[in-house]
Amino acid sequence: MGRARGVRIAAMSVLNVIGVPSSAGSYSAGQEQAPGALRAAGLMTALAASGHEVRDAGDLPMQTWAPDREHRFAQNVGQVVVSLRALAEAVPSLLSGDDRLLVIGGNCTIALGVCAGLRQVGAEPGLLYLDRHFDLNTPESTTDGTLDWMGVAHALALPGAVDELVDAFGTRPLLTAGRVSYLGVDPLNATTWEQRQVEQLGLPVVTLAELVSAPADAAAKALGALPDGPIAVHVDVDVLDFIDAPIAENVNGRNTGPTLDQLGEALRELWRSPACRALSIGELNPVHAAADPPALGRFVDMLAGALEADR
Repeated sequence: MGRARGVRIAAMSVLNVIGVPSSAGSYSAGQEQAPGALRAAGLMTALAASGHEVRDAGDLPMQTWAPDREHRFAQNVGQVVVSLRALAEAVPSLLSGDDRLLVIGGNCTIALGVCAGLRQVGAEPGLLYLDRHFDLNTPESTTDGTLDWMGVAHALALPGAVDELVDAFGTRPLLTAGRVSYLGVDPLNATTWEQRQVEQLGLPVVTLAELVSAPADAAAKALGALPDGPIAVHVDVDVLDFIDAPIAENVNGRNTGPTLDQLGEALRELWRSPACRALSIGELNPVHAAADPPALGRFVDMLAGALEADR
């Protein structure tokens, strides 16, 4: 277990991009607009300028959140499963050879679809989860019924998880505890249930404070906690300081968390690893970004810089 820091890879020939315009598993509508908003902000042009051959695989079908009164504690689970299965089916063809993948969501459940697709490529994946939250809740541990902070719980098939989502990709669990590593978590935001699961499962955690203090070192530490094999990196943009970049669905990260520049340092460290095959971005809400029009462009520039190919 463990990875050497600072190993650089040759430039990848192709960076595939696919959008998952769904807010079905979210707290409200908005995230379904993110893939379109990022493209409009110049994402594809910026990625091409960073040294990649960029291929846009388009978007999966759009899903917009609406209150699901029949499944109050796992809202819109059927739509979420449909979207994630479609993503999992698309991933293998987008990771052929040395190709790499950028998935723009949507909410944090997309990490499950990426990992399921990676598993189809032929190896058990690891997940580096860059988020201010653990997303280890289940419909039995919280009353808000929102699946976007339950995704990892379902990947691990924790008690109380919804079978329809746990079994969406075949063999359960999708991930084992030894293949999950957290970066950027604020333990004060965790529920009692989540804290108990982290302790019982021995999940490695690099905190929000560590990420802000030394972004590249924190990223290397989180990466080093994963075993060898391909990994998916998932980023929930609510890890960001909302005042620096008001682009997240969750508006409570004010004056805490990394700036865009600090997040870029961490992502650069992760992307340079040869194990990193896919990066997914979740919880970006263009409705909130409208309060600071340059914010989306700044995010695009940060992302392209972090993913810059070796020349």
